[in-house]
Amino acid sequence: MSCPNRRPAGVGIGLTLAVALSACHATVHPPSSPRPAPVQQLQRDLDAVLAPPSLGHGTWGVVVRSLANQETLYATHGDRLMMPASNLKVATLAAAADRLTWSYTYETRLMAAGPVAGGVLRGDLVVVGSGDPSIGGRDGPATAVFERWADQIASAGIRRIDGRIVGDDRAFTGPGLGAGWSWDDLDAGYAAAVNALQYNESAVHVTIAPGPHAGDSAAVSVEPAGSGLTIRNHLDTAAGDAALSIEAHRLPGSDELELRGHVPLGSAPSVHTLSVDSPTRFFVAALRGALISRGIDVGGPAVGIDEAPDAARRADARLLVSYRSPPLSALATTLMKVSQNLYAETFVKTMGAATGAPTAAGGLAAARRTLEGWGVAPGALIMLDGSGLSRYDFITPEALVTILAHVDGAPRLRDPFEAALPIAGRDGTLARRMKGTPAEGNVRAKTGSMANVRSLAGYVHTADGEPLAFAILANDFETSPEIIDQATDAIVVRLAGFTRRGVTEALRRR
Repeated sequence: MSCPNRRPAGVGIGLTLAVALSACHATVHPPSSPRPAPVQQLQRDLDAVLAPPSLGHGTWGVVVRSLANQETLYATHGDRLMMPASNLKVATLAAAADRLTWSYTYETRLMAAGPVAGGVLRGDLVVVGSGDPSIGGRDGPATAVFERWADQIASAGIRRIDGRIVGDDRAFTGPGLGAGWSWDDLDAGYAAAVNALQYNESAVHVTIAPGPHAGDSAAVSVEPAGSGLTIRNHLDTAAGDAALSIEAHRLPGSDELELRGHVPLGSAPSVHTLSVDSPTRFFVAALRGALISRGIDVGGPAVGIDEAPDAARRADARLLVSYRSPPLSALATTLMKVSQNLYAETFVKTMGAATGAPTAAGGLAAARRTLEGWGVAPGALIMLDGSGLSRYDFITPEALVTILAHVDGAPRLRDPFEAALPIAGRDGTLARRMKGTPAEGNVRAKTGSMANVRSLAGYVHTADGEPLAFAILANDFETSPEIIDQATDAIVVRLAGFTRRGVTEALRRR
């Protein structure tokens, strides 16, 4: 998801999936009356899902299209611009796959900026990044890649580096934060700044536990090391029956992380993922530590290229290590199933770099050109970042379905794209939704979530095996997000059970 709700939504009338589906089929026609055509009944059922008063204050945009014959089976507010949250990643990944190809990889190079004699590099070790978002990521120890690099450097006969570890992050330029990102999100791990050097998704895991007695300071630990963050711990240990209350604050450009609140005595530790201020410093500090831990002595500090302009001028630097990321097809799985914002913003700047404009603006312009070439009207997509974290992003449900339909019809795009999507009831952000329904294991779709925004867009096969693309967006609601998700799921479950064989399976069972 783009981000969790930072403020509580109002509580509306409860709506469970079972009640929603019951409402779908509330109209029963007597045997003597003509039965509605299946598509007409589907439309009535979906209208009924959206009819409860608890959904009345928000805005819904829904489009459902058959991929077998391009028939629009259902549409309401299909041409209305709406905030997509992480549904925007559908557009970002589709454009990136088209422009970069699924086989695209990121290269990170380690360069010796000085002569090597007697096992000593008499100069700096410069690490040149191209934006790989997966280094030190989700599989295994965070420093595993760095330790492998250290072993390769040792194999080249280097046992000491006299100079510094310099991070060259110039492959991307411009702000690392997206336009329209909320200031109170920026300390969170899901709002980490995009950079050409990225380690552990430019975030740390802060573990908070109660102290031994009420009134003591709470215990705080940070992993991995080298974040550069200065922790201001104002957390106290409260009585055991108190509510857990933790607030984290870090302003852009500051490495001071302030923690405030109360941790109940005897409560289990809680882990919070928070962004770092300088991704480059984080990267090179962790690399320096890994080199030392593997027996390579490092004389100088870890610095960014802006702190070492002399390193930038070395034309005689020699390549020691070249490392390539997994291909875009594999990175896409993390992007979509986990909804990792940093990956989306990285793909945007990578698209820009491929056109000679390694900025967010350059990448967004390239993405829009691609999507407009697929039939997305210029006014149907306002794209200010790649992740959907921005509240300046808008897209129509029709545009989302147009993108999904194009990808499904393009053999070179289709399979890796659909494989990256969460599967209902099985994995990713849909792991707990639609279990035990015809949608489980059937629906592949991207979720989207932030305050007063919920969305779901992807693919489903009907009971007849007919492939459908759908987009469901809800904005400006005052009821609970759970009620919105239940209504969304009711729509998708109804699509999974749809049949053109005269009558729906659900009606046949009555």
